[in-house]
Amino acid sequence: MKIRLAIAFLLVLAFAGAATAQDSGSTPPQGQHAGGWRGGRGGYGGGMGMMGRGVMGAITEVAADHYTIKTETGEIYTVHYSANTRMFKMPAGMRGPGGQGSEGGQGMGEGRGMGRGGNPPQQIQASDIKVGDVIEARGETDATAKSVGAVAVVLLDPEQVKQMRQMEANYGKTWLMGKVTAIDGVKVTLTGVVDNAPHSFVADENTTFRRRRDPITLADIQVGDTVRVDGAVKDGQFTATTVADMGAPRQGTAPSSPQ
Repeated sequence: MKIRLAIAFLLVLAFAGAATAQDSGSTPPQGQHAGGWRGGRGGYGGGMGMMGRGVMGAITEVAADHYTIKTETGEIYTVHYSANTRMFKMPAGMRGPGGQGSEGGQGMGEGRGMGRGGNPPQQIQASDIKVGDVIEARGETDATAKSVGAVAVVLLDPEQVKQMRQMEANYGKTWLMGKVTAIDGVKVTLTGVVDNAPHSFVADENTTFRRRRDPITLADIQVGDTVRVDGAVKDGQFTATTVADMGAPRQGTAPSSPQ
């Protein structure tokens, strides 16, 4: 599985969490913020705080100070961890992107995890991770030595792994997400979060647009905005049915640690 895919999956969950928090008009609980859950100083940002490099794979060996994992491309990586490595388990039942949303039709997947009323990632111990589990290790990655000095390790639920695979298969077919780079009439071009490649979609009279809970139009979308698009490929081009706009990221800002 592509490294970027795991990052994209977590980003979409954070995106969904932010949207549902805005929709409800509520203030995120302590320990959360509008970009997803954050677990204390240096904690896991759900796509915001730790978007550095990472490797994802199935555990083949567990040792006192490292895991050995095998990626879906067959590469073997050693994940080094210590007492300072933060360990998390993503809640089961979290619905991934491309599924039925909370507002009828296909949405961002509110689910029972990062969505409204859901549970944040659970902090676990290194001993809770077993052979056969699938993890994502985040930190300093040496692709030549095939090693990761893990700052954070995320244990994924098997259902989430299945969702990621489905997510990858459906990307560009039923959904898109990325940063808008150009708008030409009813055609919008973006840089995809999964593959960092250009994609485009077109809007028609049946396309609906929203920013958080407010309806908008195509004219309200600006270059630099991050959008999530659901739709289908028709006559060789991706035609959007729904477009959710989260606006442009703030420049020079980073999530602060809770006090």
